[in-house]
Amino acid sequence: MTAARRAGVLGTPIAHSLSPVIHNAGYAAAGLAGWSYTRIECAAAELPDVVAGLGPEWAGLSVTMPGKEAALAVAAEVSPVAAAVGAANTLVRRPDGSWYADNTDVVGMVEVLTEAGVRPGATVTVLGAGGTARAAVAAAGRLGARAVTVVARRPAAVEELRPVARAVDVPMRAAAWDDDAATHLGADVVISTVPKGVADPLAVAADWRPGTVLFDALYDPWPTPLAASAEAAGCRIVSGLDLLLAQAVGQFEHFTGVAAPRAAMAAALAAARAA
Repeated sequence: MTAARRAGVLGTPIAHSLSPVIHNAGYAAAGLAGWSYTRIECAAAELPDVVAGLGPEWAGLSVTMPGKEAALAVAAEVSPVAAAVGAANTLVRRPDGSWYADNTDVVGMVEVLTEAGVRPGATVTVLGAGGTARAAVAAAGRLGARAVTVVARRPAAVEELRPVARAVDVPMRAAAWDDDAATHLGADVVISTVPKGVADPLAVAADWRPGTVLFDALYDPWPTPLAASAEAAGCRIVSGLDLLLAQAVGQFEHFTGVAAPRAAMAAALAAARAA
């Protein structure tokens, strides 16, 4: 395949994104000559105009914060999972030139948590109630979780997650982010979706159960204090890098229509992080 095709990641700030490393390594390993993947600085309000201005050579777009909700509005068709979450991290160019919206964050999260040993019937605690928390609640439903507790500082933000929980048929309750927040870390699975530093105080107060799976969506710096304390207690750890790779594999296959060379993409990501 030698025709020039393009893909990229939209968001702001975007200079730190490792997505080009992963996707371009995949193109090279799969023999997709002429394919390239780049970063595009783009705020949510700018996303419709940016997408509308792309030429026919553009095969797909990864969408990161803050444009995941805006991505739904530019799509002619939305996948059931993206509709349930209310956000899309993937836009795929269709033959008629329109865009299809999907959310590979959810599928990627299910994949990495399943590989970590999470099984149906687990209890799940989600730290935070932002965009990544939406995917976490949806993933919990797909994993067959028995219940989800969302620990957040803003009750209104938690209420915005209830439609997601209903869509995936998982019971959800809210808990306040206060001095007792660490007591909710006793779940079978803990998913931290909060920004860098926010969960650090919980690392000191946590009384981890060996066997708990902690998925911390951060990966820079790594390990986070929360991940370090959980690992020291014998917990299984999943990082944001694991999700970054898993969701990129899904996007690669959406964009190109060929099987992703996962090993090559993983190696490129590891080398970039080491550098």
